[in-house]
Amino acid sequence: MNKTSPFSLENKVIVITGATGVLGKHFSLAVAEAGAKVVVMGRNKERADAVVEQIKGVGGEAIAVLADAMDEDQVLLAKEQILQHFGTIDGLVNAAGGNIPGATISPDQNLFDAKIADTKKAVDLNLFGTVIPTFIFGRVIAEKGRGSIVNISSLSAHRPITRVLGYTMAKTAIEGFTKWMSVELAQRYGDGVRVNAISPGVFLTEQNRTLLTNADGSYTDRANRFVNGTPFGRLGNPEELKGTLVYLLSDASAFVSGTSILVDGGFNTYCGV
Repeated sequence: MNKTSPFSLENKVIVITGATGVLGKHFSLAVAEAGAKVVVMGRNKERADAVVEQIKGVGGEAIAVLADAMDEDQVLLAKEQILQHFGTIDGLVNAAGGNIPGATISPDQNLFDAKIADTKKAVDLNLFGTVIPTFIFGRVIAEKGRGSIVNISSLSAHRPITRVLGYTMAKTAIEGFTKWMSVELAQRYGDGVRVNAISPGVFLTEQNRTLLTNADGSYTDRANRFVNGTPFGRLGNPEELKGTLVYLLSDASAFVSGTSILVDGGFNTYCGV
């Protein structure tokens, strides 16, 4: 990419949490392709190392950092490791998250028998797995007065989607957190510090595979209803999130903060007629 392009991430250090997941891996490759130095953060060493090798395979620069995004001590150690290696942090993508099986309410289950403990786990994973890295890595960005934080919200924060109660609660809270942080950071640290979110529609990942596909790989009734409710008539491809992510991390979005961009094939807009 041309270094003069406003979409370039050349020489920027970008931390990706949850980088060993399906979407996190695509995010890591996307920022590497845009010129960034990538911190691949996750809990699984083998997967993290594999993503680093993929990045190096396309000529990028990356390191693997093992840490649980919900563990403050681990994230603090990760920050020190990143600063020792790269010297700074220019961007953060909070991709750690996912669904918790016990926080999903099946159609044949009594609504009021939902497991509160598992629902709390889903909220902790998705909400505080975003809040903790934001406060720890975001401090480096804020104190240097320039950088971008991108949270991963969801279509479920804009439209109620059945069954995924804990996930919906957490992603809705992320929308509020994104707006709140964008205002506070700008007022305290200036217009060079931004916070936004991406709200993906329905993408087939390991976390939702059992909800969307049958054992033979065919779509479930739920997946078909998603497809039928999407003007594009299909599920999303993780590759289709890359452009929005690079845009929000780059100087091309210098006057964009506190917003959430839906990438959903038109699902949220469509009334069904």
